Amino acid sequence: MPLELQDAKQRVLSFYQALDDANTQDVAKVLEAYCSADYHWRGCHPFNELGGQDEVVEQFWQPLKTSLKKLQRRQDVFMAGENSLASDGSVWVVSMGHLMGLFDLDWLGIPRTGRMGFLRYCEFTQVQDGKITQSAMFMDIPGLMVQAGVNPFMPQTGAQLIQPGPMTHSGLMLDEQNARESAKTLAVINQMITDLGDWDHNLSLEEELALSWHDDMIWWGPTGIGASYSIERYAKQHSGVFRSSFSERVFNGHVCKFAEGEFGGFFGWPNLSLKPSGGFMGLPASDKLFDMRVIDIYRRDGDKLAENWVFIDLLHFFYQQGVDILARNTYLSADTQRDEKQRA
Repeated sequence: MPLELQDAKQRVLSFYQALDDANTQDVAKVLEAYCSADYHWRGCHPFNELGGQDEVVEQFWQPLKTSLKKLQRRQDVFMAGENSLASDGSVWVVSMGHLMGLFDLDWLGIPRTGRMGFLRYCEFTQVQDGKITQSAMFMDIPGLMVQAGVNPFMPQTGAQLIQPGPMTHSGLMLDEQNARESAKTLAVINQMITDLGDWDHNLSLEEELALSWHDDMIWWGPTGIGASYSIERYAKQHSGVFRSSFSERVFNGHVCKFAEGEFGGFFGWPNLSLKPSGGFMGLPASDKLFDMRVIDIYRRDGDKLAENWVFIDLLHFFYQQGVDILARNTYLSADTQRDEKQRA
């Protein structure tokens, strides 16, 4: 298995380099060379699920590379592992960081800035027989909106910033990692999930978090919620607020979960179904269940978790409740407005 993991890493790294190097017209050739014919792509709203290489090229990569010129992938975490939730030995690779480019043309209605743009992302990629067969790519699109001066949400509880990688700068695991350390990380993540699943114990929220987290933990949350530092601030700025917002939650499971070295993570489609009986992020209360798609990436330090990068498809969560964040909160750039006036 270690050799298979290393082969998968090299295949995905080559794919990423080819994508960075390709112009918009050559992207199709890159996917043809590296991806299977039935390539399955999951992305955040408004992309959702795309089937086949052509859809992924035409609906995602070509428009993105047209808008964010000279696009490059700046990775903070790169790892591979066998999906612990499957019995078929399937191998997945995770890349997390930012896609950076010159934001020269509007994208998804978000106005161009003419400056550097950073699109925070995390991508799970499955490799089978040397081909990429499926991907789950979550992006913090609202973060790009904020960079363009369009803030789609009410004031958030955590800090808004271009998020850094691991404090240890050890997230790019190009080489083989110690299997015992990988197993230890996965065990800590699983224990944390077990602790998180019990809201009815007699511990305070801070005491519960301390079972799996270091006191100086950092929760790198999505735009609209923000980042929090320390158990005390995380409990106050997100976790406590989250729990008070939802009266019912259904865990739907994860598609993939694994760890390598001191890092690990998972994604679901969707992970949770939640009833926001207390309202959430400015939306009114509801007695209906809504799906939430999430990616979590963790760094373990010793016996506890130290950092957590979280990607929540908030655009999808809002859209289910009748609020189209992109349609409501994006504006045409000055150049586009001028062109439309000329055509009129």
